[in-house]
Amino acid sequence: MKFLIIGSKADPASRNIVMNLMDLVRGIDYHIIDSDMLNTDNLDLEKIRKYDMAIFASKHKSEKSEKTLSIHAPGNFREVWGGGKPGRLSPASAQFQKFLFEVLKDEAAKSALRYDVTLECTHHGPLIDIPSVFIEVGGSELEWKDRKASFVIAKTIRRAIETFEENPYWEVGIGIGGPHYCPVFNKLQSDSNVAIAHVIPKYVAPITEEMLLEAFNQTIEEVDFAVLDWKGLGKSEERQKIIDILEKNYIPWKKSSQVR
Repeated sequence: MKFLIIGSKADPASRNIVMNLMDLVRGIDYHIIDSDMLNTDNLDLEKIRKYDMAIFASKHKSEKSEKTLSIHAPGNFREVWGGGKPGRLSPASAQFQKFLFEVLKDEAAKSALRYDVTLECTHHGPLIDIPSVFIEVGGSELEWKDRKASFVIAKTIRRAIETFEENPYWEVGIGIGGPHYCPVFNKLQSDSNVAIAHVIPKYVAPITEEMLLEAFNQTIEEVDFAVLDWKGLGKSEERQKIIDILEKNYIPWKKSSQVR
């Protein structure tokens, strides 16, 4: 696979990750911009289309400034948050995201870094044509400038792009329900045989047929089934509406508790 690392000089975490990555390994291709990576208009889409996978090295901002190392696919299910288009997702690779998550957890553990390693639901831009994933240092500006955290991300990227191979035994799923940081899907990504691509959180409710089909169609692998965070979908009638949509479109589904 041909990988492209996308970074921004305007993002302190991105700068640190890219600098560390350049020190660690040669021969990686970069697309470094001066402005916001989340805005599609700021990117050279012609350059990006020459690659198989784009990895966005980025900061993550949260209301509570949690110290996190996180991974997620980009896209907007409803209103646009930080670039992209409403109702549109970029392609995602469940296989690569699961592999990247495993490597990130391992590198963070080896470094004894006191950050939570987590998936996030699919959110924000940019909207691009090739599979992409964000890998981020979360928290405040203090964490964005934390060179140890950025070094862990850089080591993760290097190891992932050098050693990634598809696992034919992994089943591919899309996640539906739960909060932004996806505790149920975190556990499945770590402990089960399922690789999760896009995750649709409960807060974009009502979850529509268009949202479900966009997540399904914008997963580059064949999706084996949807995984429902049963408790994270609210009332029984809300769950049933989603099940009706999935069954109408012949998409198999499982409760998260049924996944092994």
